[in-house]
Amino acid sequence: MTRSSRAAAEVVLPALRWDAERGFADLAADIERALALGVGGFILFGGEREPVRQLTDQLRAASRVPLLIASDLERGAGQQVRGLTGLPPLMGLTALGEEAVREAARMTAIEARGVGINWALGPVADLDIEPDNPIVQTRAFGADPAEVGRLAVAWVGACQKEGVLACAKHFPGHGRTTRDSHAELPVVDVPSEVLAMTDLAPFRATIDAGVAAVMTAHVAFPALTGEMPATYAPALLSGMLRSELGYQGLVVTDALIMDGALSGRTPGESGVLALTAGCDLLLYPKDLDGVVRAVEAAAARDPAFAKGLEQSRARRDAAARLAKPPTRLDQQVMLKHELRGADLAREAVRLLRGAMPRLRRAVTITIVDDDVGGPYALPPRSAFSDELLSLGLEVRPHGGERVLLLFADVKSWKGRAGLSADSARRVAAALAVPAVVVVFGHPRRLAEVPGGHPVLCAWSGDEAMQHAAARRLTEAT
Repeated sequence: MTRSSRAAAEVVLPALRWDAERGFADLAADIERALALGVGGFILFGGEREPVRQLTDQLRAASRVPLLIASDLERGAGQQVRGLTGLPPLMGLTALGEEAVREAARMTAIEARGVGINWALGPVADLDIEPDNPIVQTRAFGADPAEVGRLAVAWVGACQKEGVLACAKHFPGHGRTTRDSHAELPVVDVPSEVLAMTDLAPFRATIDAGVAAVMTAHVAFPALTGEMPATYAPALLSGMLRSELGYQGLVVTDALIMDGALSGRTPGESGVLALTAGCDLLLYPKDLDGVVRAVEAAAARDPAFAKGLEQSRARRDAAARLAKPPTRLDQQVMLKHELRGADLAREAVRLLRGAMPRLRRAVTITIVDDDVGGPYALPPRSAFSDELLSLGLEVRPHGGERVLLLFADVKSWKGRAGLSADSARRVAAALAVPAVVVVFGHPRRLAEVPGGHPVLCAWSGDEAMQHAAARRLTEAT
């Protein structure tokens, strides 16, 4: 294997996705091929605590380079790994204050290291400033650039202090889009001065704080990138990010499987464009072999590209060595995390309308699930009722105090911010009689809940937030 082929593989991180029935077993051939090529790491989606730890141990033992093992951990390590602590989305933490954000990041990093993950793909540094944005919403800390920057810095510092790399995303900001880059290329046509004053501010803050990685947005900004997405824009990445902002860490793509990145390009063409623009790592491409071949070929014909590839390889290697090695999770620490995570989730539940209700005896639950229909499994919708039962209440099909659970989380396949027409009809029908409403989504969904019914916001449909909402509704006021 030549030097250029090794470098080409090392800047690519394929994804490994857990299967509910087979675990990681069906990925054995893919893993063997990736390790033989010499990839620089992997991105993990899903899994259970012990199998994930076993997998990451095996990956490290079989790799000839120190690996970056990444995962989307915006809502705690339990977002991906069952058996670890689930936490509220970042927006749910905002009202709890900076120290709560640090606690959340600290717990996330400790548990990530405990299963061999050394790179958390968070925090989101985007702004929640577009009501019709289908993909940011509760994933952001909020709309105020200064506050988002301050809280993102707190998250980054606490995470990296525990030896896990953080990643500010999605540069230069995904908050103004009304389209989802998973499905198409969004265009944000606003003056560069506006972006500099608002959207870029949180990224500047995290860069100044030493964030290990910055992830690009598959979004076009005509004032900055022309018709190209930020991921492929040299003026933005090599120019603004490196030269103007002085960023020296890893610049990484958002998932290259997304249509906002492909837009008629082959995976290999996308990878070469991203590296040429100033990205260091290519995350989650569709065709691992094709991308490696295309990058190797580009390095062979273009000395300038080959030099940049070596610089990216060196940055990746430095980052992998900067991350601390895995630890073993202490059961006492995990118990403390479980209790504190539950407290943070309960404290994050917010009353949006009416007086705070209290459930006392029998409860009848209606579910309107706007999150069904996507390609990935959803969290069980039974956690809310299970928690009520554990607290001594009765859950019955008819005749109890009525609760409507409205699941309206951020999902990449939806392509919309609000409820579907069918979900809106079902909500209206369910609220023909009095009920308490729990919204597992953005507080803006309040506008889609008719009548004067009491409404609580529990931010996301994760099991942790279902448990938290049930506890909140049974507390004495």
